[in-house]
Amino acid sequence: MIGHIACDDAALIPSTDGLTIAMHDFGGTGSPVLLSHATGFHAHCFEPMAAALTPTHHCMGFDHRGYGDAERIDPATVEWMSYGNDALAAARHLSGRHDGAPVVGIGHSMGGASLLMAAVREPQLFRALFVFEPIVFPPVPDDGVERPPSPLAGGARKRRDRFPSFEAALENFTAKPPMSSFHPVAREAYVRHGFAPTADGDVTLKCLPEHEARTYETGGTSGMFERLHEVAVPVWVMAGAPAPFQPSSFAGTVAENIPGSTYVQWDEMGHFGPLEHPETIAAFVERTLGTTA
Repeated sequence: MIGHIACDDAALIPSTDGLTIAMHDFGGTGSPVLLSHATGFHAHCFEPMAAALTPTHHCMGFDHRGYGDAERIDPATVEWMSYGNDALAAARHLSGRHDGAPVVGIGHSMGGASLLMAAVREPQLFRALFVFEPIVFPPVPDDGVERPPSPLAGGARKRRDRFPSFEAALENFTAKPPMSSFHPVAREAYVRHGFAPTADGDVTLKCLPEHEARTYETGGTSGMFERLHEVAVPVWVMAGAPAPFQPSSFAGTVAENIPGSTYVQWDEMGHFGPLEHPETIAAFVERTLGTTA
């Protein structure tokens, strides 16, 4: 069985709306790095990336509301700006652990968007942001055309959320895409920390499928695209090869609207690049920080 990076138990910290989110300390020494997960995942999925960074950085990840060990909410109340509030609370916490030093944020998909939201509000908290295909949709023309339902939301609602054991869940996700291509430690961490035992001996997803579905359905409501020009920290927007109907198709546009940002493209990666190639991204972050310090 694949082991896990040593990690303290979750620390619950306050966010907004009277809710708590979960912080996970992956250890390490050096400057602070904050890891922000994608829709449907949680902080522990960054374990292999954190392992690559902890020799020179103190890494912490956090679970957004409704995910992992964070407090659950009514899925009907899902609101993207609240994910930005969670990222802001996490950045304040980590910065406070380092006497107010600014943090490096690494975010994937929704997690990249939440870091951008936080940086607009308190740029002094961030030394730099590395965001992989952040979900910041460009405006959609109001042409009166009815958009089809989100296939991702439909998939989330249909996803199997209960298994007879952790091992059975891991076997299921290992056998089929997209998780079959994940780094094995990231895939096992998804199961070990994303499911919880039930009273009858099964394991079930911590994140409600309806919560994940509502996150997909409300992804265009953050209003963040119109505020990208306000981002006043160094940003690297990373993406895989542009593909139709994928976040990679507008990642370059996001970068173009952030003053001074840099766009980085890896043609060998898809949307799950941080979970498939965590060491590659960690090495890029390390090199970049070394040349911009």
